[in-house]
Amino acid sequence: MAHIVVHPEGWKPAKGYANGMLAEGRTLYVGGQIGWTKDQVFEAKDFIGQMEQALRNILDVVEAAGGKAEHLTRLTWFVTDKQTYLDHQKEVGAAYRRVLGYHFPAMTMVVVSALVEDEALIEIEGTAVLPNE
Repeated sequence: MAHIVVHPEGWKPAKGYANGMLAEGRTLYVGGQIGWTKDQVFEAKDFIGQMEQALRNILDVVEAAGGKAEHLTRLTWFVTDKQTYLDHQKEVGAAYRRVLGYHFPAMTMVVVSALVEDEALIEIEGTAVLPNE
């Protein structure tokens, strides 16, 4: 079964996310990923760089389980600065598409006062549903 985007009739179109995803298969829960490399080094100090790295980290976990970006069904974003996110929407979209393409799962964004790693500006966790083997 392919993942199906669920969009209630009569609702305005969702932009850059899905309101719901229907999927069947093996569920992978990806723990919160921040903008550091596999060696736990923050190469990027800016929001977009850290966001792109966090998304790459998520995709690495999904691929390690045998999945692809298209298997992501949910992403929850935790950001420390709402205004930075809002001020860089074009760059956010471009960075997102570089990593995950044009696949937009159900998403939530939460503004938090801080993250455990002091250098982290964003943390993203996800859920993927991979096909049954």
